[in-house]
Amino acid sequence: MGKDEPRVARHRRHKRVRAKVEGTTSRPRLCVFRSLNHIYAQVIDDSKGHTLASAATLEPEIKSEAAGKVKTGEAELVGSLVAKRALGKGVNQVVFDRGGYKYHGRVKALAEAARQAGLKF
Repeated sequence: MGKDEPRVARHRRHKRVRAKVEGTTSRPRLCVFRSLNHIYAQVIDDSKGHTLASAATLEPEIKSEAAGKVKTGEAELVGSLVAKRALGKGVNQVVFDRGGYKYHGRVKALAEAARQAGLKF
């Protein structure tokens, strides 16, 4: 098993998810990317190709709050921040794109925090 195989498998799973999930103007896509140390979330309108809102653990306002938290705690902060930014742009309903990752751990924490903050999906 080569070192690139897990990445290739995730891309294959993500293609499968994206065949069913599409962001529209009325209901954009909440896309999650999870790296080893960070997590990123974007609200994307695929019909226009625009990112409406985004958040990541690299941002200063999250970095200061996330100090000393576990990765799932950081993911919750990102989820609530991206939801707050999306709601500020008038987006209250999204479709969730887990990016080929299992709906578990950090991805699940981000999604549930976004729901708590007011996004519907």
